[in-house]
Amino acid sequence: MKALLRGLGLHAYGHSVSGLLSRLKGVLKVDEEVMSDAKALDKLYVPTRYPNAWAEGSSEDYYTASDAQNAMKSAENIIRWVEGSWRSLKRE
Repeated sequence: MKALLRGLGLHAYGHSVSGLLSRLKGVLKVDEEVMSDAKALDKLYVPTRYPNAWAEGSSEDYYTASDAQNAMKSAENIIRWVEGSWRSLKRE
């Protein structure tokens, strides 16, 4: 996402995937599904990164293999969208 933003000459700072995507509005069409995937990943950022994010226990006590698979699918969808967007810009 940051490479796409920088390639377009736009500001690429921060860790929120949906926040980064929102900087593309008016430049590229951002699909609702891609934005939804970005928001799903944003929700995972703090509690999975910081072991003390939960009142008790750690991240491994709260997430399942299915959660991980869904996060991977969201990430893959976003990467495909970024790659497709970059290819379409190169053609123009």
